Amino acid sequence: MPDLPRSHLIAYALAGLLVLALGARAVAHSRTAQAPAARVPIALPADTAPAADGAAAAGDRAGAIVVDVAGEVRRPGVYRMPAGARVDDAVRRAGGARRRADLSQINLAAKLEDGKQVLVPARAPAAPAGASTAGTAAAAPGVPLNLNTATLEQLDTLPGVGPATAQKILDYREQHSGFSSVEELGQVPGIGDIRLASLREAVRV
Repeated sequence: MPDLPRSHLIAYALAGLLVLALGARAVAHSRTAQAPAARVPIALPADTAPAADGAAAAGDRAGAIVVDVAGEVRRPGVYRMPAGARVDDAVRRAGGARRRADLSQINLAAKLEDGKQVLVPARAPAAPAGASTAGTAAAAPGVPLNLNTATLEQLDTLPGVGPATAQKILDYREQHSGFSSVEELGQVPGIGDIRLASLREAVRV
């Protein structure tokens, strides 16, 4: 092998180092390109979380009302009813009306109110045969008049009560599904404390 000049040897050495450097750089670049991209976590909005069972249960109870069903029903008692329920629904929930019930005296289509009483009255005793119309319209002397079954003509016979006040009593009875006590009569427009005091012995519920 012939001896090469020193300058040629240096040039060959530099060329070899350059080739090695380029090869190493190419290998490093290839490994970087093949590395998988890091996964970025996806944050879900807070409102996508399912509602708690307690909140759902509270929503089911929202809107429920409680009423007292009394009078001529098979199972009188306090019942929880859905909002928007009618008087007819409450009567059915209490087992239905008894044979003696007079459903014509209450408004079965009226909406129930929370905390109110649904009172189903009994039918008035049948008038004796041969009794006149005037006789059936008037209450028997000395017998208190039932506020939940009395007719307009019967209420008109009460002391200090005229046809206009008698009609107000009927309107109040229909709106509130009957009277729960004699004292409730004082809430009828036109009947003050003095008139109520005079009527206490003449009416009942």
